Amino acid sequence: MDSSILAYIAAVNLLTLFLMRVDKQKAIKNQFRIPERTFFLLSFLGGAIGTYIGMKIFRHKTKHGKFTIGIPLLIVFNLAAFTYVFIYMS
Repeated sequence: MDSSILAYIAAVNLLTLFLMRVDKQKAIKNQFRIPERTFFLLSFLGGAIGTYIGMKIFRHKTKHGKFTIGIPLLIVFNLAAFTYVFIYMS
């Protein structure tokens, strides 16, 4: 069970990181954007670290208060949830 949980965590974080890159490229080209609620949903579901790394690497969404405050809070939530799963569900 531990390996499947780790695989899920890795996959959702890689997905959010990739989507941050895609959204940044779309922003540069003035194309249709990925909704912010998509990033928050994926972050809530375990991808907050990937979103945060994407914010830093691609300098994307760094001026939005709900991202600069919300994503670090979701990282704390994710870490608490992951810890709970590893301790009590393994």
